[in-house]
Amino acid sequence: MEQFLQEAKNASRILSSISGAKKKILLNEMATAIRENTKDLLVANALDMADGEKNNLSEALMDRLFLDEERIDGMAVAIEEIAALKEPVGKVLDGWVTDDGLNIQKVTIPIGVIGIIYESRPNVTSDTAALCFKSSNVCVLKGGKEAENSNRAIARVLQSVLAKNDLPTALISLLEDSSREGVAKLIKMDKYVDLIIPRGGAGLIKYVGDNATVSVVKHDKGQCHTYIDKDAKLDDAIAISINAKVQRPGVCNAMETLLVDKEIAKIALVELKKEFDKEGTLLKGCVNTQAIIKVENATDEDYDTEYLDNILNIKVVDGVQGAIEHIVKFGSGHSEAIITEDITTAEKFLNAIDAAAVYVNASTRFTDGGAFGFGAEVGISTNKLHARGPMGIEGLTTYKFKIYGSGQIR
Repeated sequence: MEQFLQEAKNASRILSSISGAKKKILLNEMATAIRENTKDLLVANALDMADGEKNNLSEALMDRLFLDEERIDGMAVAIEEIAALKEPVGKVLDGWVTDDGLNIQKVTIPIGVIGIIYESRPNVTSDTAALCFKSSNVCVLKGGKEAENSNRAIARVLQSVLAKNDLPTALISLLEDSSREGVAKLIKMDKYVDLIIPRGGAGLIKYVGDNATVSVVKHDKGQCHTYIDKDAKLDDAIAISINAKVQRPGVCNAMETLLVDKEIAKIALVELKKEFDKEGTLLKGCVNTQAIIKVENATDEDYDTEYLDNILNIKVVDGVQGAIEHIVKFGSGHSEAIITEDITTAEKFLNAIDAAAVYVNASTRFTDGGAFGFGAEVGISTNKLHARGPMGIEGLTTYKFKIYGSGQIR
């Protein structure tokens, strides 16, 4: 592994000399190559899907793993959108002249070599490779065993474009070792790797956070809430709640707990249950919820669980303050939403909730690099330092100071 990472480190110096215009051309070539190799990618993915069935992967993981022509085209579209973004490297963030006559400029630069550890989703391979390439970072991709064939096939397609343009394939590196031991080694390689971004289940993220010597940007879990206020439009509240839970239950920005103002609970919960029953959602609720609709009992353990499945907790709360108190206790700092027509209540929620993304009258499912206009994301960070929320190319840069003098001494 050390030699593999040394090659990635060496390649980073080459990448830093490639112009923004050239990177844009290469990324568009990668998007074309993805489309042209659709059949090969489907064959590779079918092998992973078959293995997933044999290994009894959950429905949520199988959904993340699955590729079809539409999803593959979506991967290509994401690369094209990333290619079209403004060049993130070399931007002058600030500039000033000191009393000593020094001209100081604060300029964006790439982080260097970024290790991405992820599970299930093959599209992460193309998304993160493109984001890293656009921001002049070398990526070291460490995919999960369940997507081994798909990840290799996608990486080969992207690397073929590099090779055709006489660039080292190490610019987009896929670590062949998909074992837990491979993760343990990678996160200790701070001599070669500048940043680790883990994308996956809570167990993986906790392990990386607890054991890495490389700097880590992570999200602990997607414990997302939606609060329906007494001043909400009920039709909007129902549509948003259904979307936040049901559209893709197995992703980190899906709602796990629905909070309902006690003043409208008797009306809202009956209507909500009708719609969730149509979707086959397993509902759990507090005592006050159970007094209105028939649901399973929800415990504190349930409220602290990221289901990544079509299961939803419901709790009746005492207005916006009750919702805030529940989120403070159980939230993970990922995404939270309030449904209300009262701007004062909305602002109170926005200001009181400490999360990467806080919504008014919209679904938490929008916490996504593509939906935010980033083309894609390398991860969703619940960190407070360096990057927070969906990480696009801006989150993959740091800065340095360039100082122009004329013989000054101190």
